[in-house]
Amino acid sequence: MKIEKTDIVIIGGGPIGIACALECKKRNWNYVVIEKGTLTNSLFNYPKNMTFFSTSEKLEIDDIPFISNNPKPNRDEALEYYRRVVLSNQLNINLYESVNSVKKEHGHFIISTNKSNYQSNQVIISTGFYDIPKLLNVPGEHLNKVTHYYKEAHNYTLQDIVIVGASNSAVDAALEIYRKGGRVTMVVRGEQIGERVKYWVRPDIINRIEEGSIKAYFNSEIIEITKNQVIIKTADDIKTLPNDYVIALTGYLPDFELLKNSGIQLSQEGKHSPEYNKDTMESNIKGLYLAGVICGGKETHKWFIENSRIHAKLIAEHIENLN
Repeated sequence: MKIEKTDIVIIGGGPIGIACALECKKRNWNYVVIEKGTLTNSLFNYPKNMTFFSTSEKLEIDDIPFISNNPKPNRDEALEYYRRVVLSNQLNINLYESVNSVKKEHGHFIISTNKSNYQSNQVIISTGFYDIPKLLNVPGEHLNKVTHYYKEAHNYTLQDIVIVGASNSAVDAALEIYRKGGRVTMVVRGEQIGERVKYWVRPDIINRIEEGSIKAYFNSEIIEITKNQVIIKTADDIKTLPNDYVIALTGYLPDFELLKNSGIQLSQEGKHSPEYNKDTMESNIKGLYLAGVICGGKETHKWFIENSRIHAKLIAEHIENLN
């Protein structure tokens, strides 16, 4: 397989990867974005009716206006915005191409994918965190009725649904399924609904739980899933619930294996925070940069679009100063 040579390889075609591509294009650098799924793959896999916590101007990249019909944009508006940014700027993005390895050899990087090999002077990893769910690690998790992603409510109508978690995604799913006629039970490891749940949604879920429309077991966890039931351990005893589907929205993890295999140092205190310079976003490997939520390690709530879009400019300015 021949090697394609370029100045910069950007791994990840989400909003921050797109922002990095825009910075490269402005400077007339040769670059390519490699994305293993569709454009903005994580956003595409969000629930269809999801509304962002952020307002549209905070989701903008490179000062390109994001016009929304709503105070806070929804998933479809975000997909349209980032797609138009890519198409109107004719960004060089290869979709449905998976990176197998990133190795530094003789002063440059060799990036191997399922379709090609690349040689570049710099690499930017901006792969997000939405592709690897945190597993429950309980018997029955492999059953087809168990999912770690939620798309829409219609197929859960008139069904007994257990939702695991108390974050924004779990709360949104619980409310939407309840309002579409599903029988919803939430199993929450903590003692309350998450403090970071969207402020206009949190009172809604609390009220639905208090009135009994949605059942919730706090300080509880699933210990087994069977074909027609879910067995949970509460603070008081073991309960067996009738069940048709389990939606385990317990969070997701970055691709740590890609980072480790690339030579990036990860902290050992449990957070798996990657090593990088906060002023330049360069990792412990010279010429290998990190951007976006990947910088937070397991603390995936630390970085999001509105506070990590600056990473693209920091990286581009550092590379520019090297030349």
